[in-house]
Amino acid sequence: VGSEMCIRDRFSTGRPIINFYQLKDVHYAMVEKYPLGINIGPDDADAVERVSEFCKQMKGKRLSFEEVEALFPENTMDSQLALLEKYTSPEELIAAVADVDAMIIRSDKATKEVIDAAKKLKVIVRAGAGYDNIDLQACTDHGVVAMNTPGQNSNAVAELVFGMAVYLARNFYNGKSGHELKGKKIGVHAYGNVGQNVGRIAKGFGMEVYAFDPFMTDEQIKAAGATPLHSAEEMYAMCDYVSLHIPATEKTKKSINYELLNRMPKGAVLINTARKEVINEEELVKLMADRPDFKYISDIAPDNAAEYAQFEGRYFFTPKKMGAQTEEANVNAGLAAARQIVAFLEHGDAKFKVNK
Repeated sequence: VGSEMCIRDRFSTGRPIINFYQLKDVHYAMVEKYPLGINIGPDDADAVERVSEFCKQMKGKRLSFEEVEALFPENTMDSQLALLEKYTSPEELIAAVADVDAMIIRSDKATKEVIDAAKKLKVIVRAGAGYDNIDLQACTDHGVVAMNTPGQNSNAVAELVFGMAVYLARNFYNGKSGHELKGKKIGVHAYGNVGQNVGRIAKGFGMEVYAFDPFMTDEQIKAAGATPLHSAEEMYAMCDYVSLHIPATEKTKKSINYELLNRMPKGAVLINTARKEVINEEELVKLMADRPDFKYISDIAPDNAAEYAQFEGRYFFTPKKMGAQTEEANVNAGLAAARQIVAFLEHGDAKFKVNK
């Protein structure tokens, strides 16, 4: 998958008007950020000329689907895209999926009710690594393949880890002396795609990188640039920073608890860009009350966020889940999800299937 051709007419906004992307043998036109069902062959010079001329005439105005479709009546595809954004109730999502064959979701909750309502659904893809917002059992019961797009958001999440770490280390840029990351020990809890990017960036800061991942061998962890450790307890006891990247499963929920965190050295920092459910929130508040040196930063606010007001200067939460919120990550995950849907519908490729 790659950009076959890109026709842009930039005006004061600096934004592209129309882009063309090739997805195997199918080409999609994009108006602003919205993909349209237009099939234009790579050698269709006449179509390229027409859209180029139309862009010049539009002078940066927004194009409707009908206007673009009128340019290419012979190129209209049988498949259609239904875009649902900023909906305010689950009922709107349930209504929207009634006749879809495939779904791409981000933070949307694909509950049992949603899956039950999608009578024609064959595949659902979560554009991102985590998939705890999909009812996997409901998918299995209905013969629906559920997938994620691992690795597509990993650099974005890893960069946010250090954006927050530096922000905290420099006292939120309040003018007072802070600390450097250089020479500190960072433990990466789960050393998959995100964890390995964290390790890569940490080395750029001059940090010592350690990792614990029960699903990787010592050789794999070493090859990916970290020193392997063999238990969470060992890692937390020796590292100044711990960056969490474990999924929220029945085994991991609330597993980051008082006993484990209290092993960390004086001045320790816990960084959570995984899921809030893996934290034992009540015990973390107790730990921070007992240890005035301990700090916590996360890209997802805990349910008891109001209780942290007593720990001024020792915590930070982003306004919403922010790890994957970059233009690059959105494009990477979206294109990966689209590729996986095409591969599944055309060839039955279920490489990234996450349900049984």
